[in-house]
Amino acid sequence: MNRYPLWKYAILVVALLIGVIYTLPNFFGEAPAVQVSAGKATVKVDTGTVTKVEEALAANSLQAALVQFDGNSVKARFNSTDDQLKARDALERAFNTDPANPSHVVALNLLPRTPAWLASLHAAPMYLGLDLRGGVHFMLQVDMAAALDRRVETLVGDLRTAMRDKGLRHGGLSRSGQQIEIRLREADTRQPVVNLLQDTFLDLLVAEATPGDDLVVRVSMRPEAARRVQEQALKQNITTLHNRINELGVAEPVIQQQGADRIVVQLPGVQDTAKAKDILGRTATLEVRMVDESAEGRAAERGTGPVPFGSERHLDREGRAVITKREAMLTGENLTDAQAGFDSQTQEAAVHLTLDAKGARVFRDVTRENVGKRMAILLFEKGKGEVVTAPVIRSEIGGGRVQISGQMSTVEANDTALLLRAGSLAAPMEIIEERTIGPSLGAENIEKGFNSVMWGFAVIVLFMCIYYALFGVFSSLALGLNLLLLVAVLSMLQATLTLPGIAAMALALGMAIDANVLINERVREELRNGASPQAAIHAGYEHAWATILDSNITTLIAGVALLAFGSGPVRGFAVVHCIGILTSMFSAVLFSRGLVNLWYGRQKRLKSVSIGTVWKPANDAVKTPAVKAD
Repeated sequence: MNRYPLWKYAILVVALLIGVIYTLPNFFGEAPAVQVSAGKATVKVDTGTVTKVEEALAANSLQAALVQFDGNSVKARFNSTDDQLKARDALERAFNTDPANPSHVVALNLLPRTPAWLASLHAAPMYLGLDLRGGVHFMLQVDMAAALDRRVETLVGDLRTAMRDKGLRHGGLSRSGQQIEIRLREADTRQPVVNLLQDTFLDLLVAEATPGDDLVVRVSMRPEAARRVQEQALKQNITTLHNRINELGVAEPVIQQQGADRIVVQLPGVQDTAKAKDILGRTATLEVRMVDESAEGRAAERGTGPVPFGSERHLDREGRAVITKREAMLTGENLTDAQAGFDSQTQEAAVHLTLDAKGARVFRDVTRENVGKRMAILLFEKGKGEVVTAPVIRSEIGGGRVQISGQMSTVEANDTALLLRAGSLAAPMEIIEERTIGPSLGAENIEKGFNSVMWGFAVIVLFMCIYYALFGVFSSLALGLNLLLLVAVLSMLQATLTLPGIAAMALALGMAIDANVLINERVREELRNGASPQAAIHAGYEHAWATILDSNITTLIAGVALLAFGSGPVRGFAVVHCIGILTSMFSAVLFSRGLVNLWYGRQKRLKSVSIGTVWKPANDAVKTPAVKAD
């Protein structure tokens, strides 16, 4: 009756092993480290950077416990903070020979001390949030009016070009706020202009003509188009912030939208507020210029002559000089999309660009007039430009779709597309709130949070063991497995633990033991009703299951609602809460019953169970079998 087949015990053992393995990394702590990443859009960090880091450390008599390349940056781990600070200074001198123009970001970081055998099993600790690890918090206000102004300016240029191409004469275009005013020379031109607007410019809404004002057409952006522009600006700014914050080496940064025009940025582990603000406030602009192919320009590229008047000298990603004209043919405002792909003819890696109407017209004219010449695409950051690529123009390119190719790897194509697509902010931002949390406060929060969980666990175990005797011990072991599995699942998901998450852990303990209380009281009830010990155990678990399932499902629904509609700390609480409910159902029912079956199930003539005192009602005249009360 109360026996588990071998395969069920195998499942319980596997669950226990998984819980232990994936919980262990959280007990090894973190080691001080230094991270080296690209400080400019065109700087590449690869395995060669690892060698340079090792050589720089050896030259300064510093020994790193581990140097690793993770695909985007090189991280060197040390045994003490003193070595970490010395290594930071040594690597800063080695990689940034010109402090006024740094090419790399050398940042302090923390890396988990997880042993290699655990890391080989992909076991890693949970990330700690801002309130537990310390760091900086920023609230950024996005200037949506500027995003709309930029879009309207683009539409004015596109509209002027379209009217010229259609041969529609006008007396000038002007704008007032988000409204564009087109002055006509002849009343007969009004309807063709309106038709052009309705057929081509779907984002614009034509206002009704006012009496006596037939020579003016007023248009404005449709409300849904304005909302779309604002949403795209916010998304592009968030993407750009992600790219920039990667340079700081922040583990699990929080970058999320708050409201319609604000972005919250939380950087756990970052104490250098000035560097964080510098990275967030960077502006990057894209420009397309012609390369100076004159004799003087070629001499300047070789370094045998001065830069000609009207030209500038920039470096490409290989460090080679490129002399470009000062005049920008196109800017990033004309670029609507950039995606990596392949050349349809040569199957080489390429970058496909999409330009707006104005950019397409300018690019068509430029490429038609400069076939066989080089065109440079530059990315400007902090007033200094670097050449992303400088391809040769093979033929006239029209239609607004441009392809950049030529001895480019797939990785380089993806990187270039990312730089061109998200190299600059779609709208200006301003820091309206700034908050710094020190690591000492974070450590204090961790200590208080985990003390609350541990003391809560200890008091629950003490109560259960006193009140339910051996069944209380079984319930306590199941509760311990629940906590183990909860931490293991959070670690496997690489979740970020915050103070609300710790609160959810404490709540999960109380809810998990509630299921065992229901089971134990059901067993007691069956014993009071005269059932044999084996039958009481079986009936207690069977009858309590429906109640446990109902109560946990209703609580899970509330947790899912918090997860779906909450944000920030509320979502962190909801994640731990929902996982805790699922693990508690497994441990409280399956694991505790497995322990009871293992202890009592093979006793055929079981006469008593250790479940504490079985209280009988005072007016109960029915005699029940003797039950041992421990």
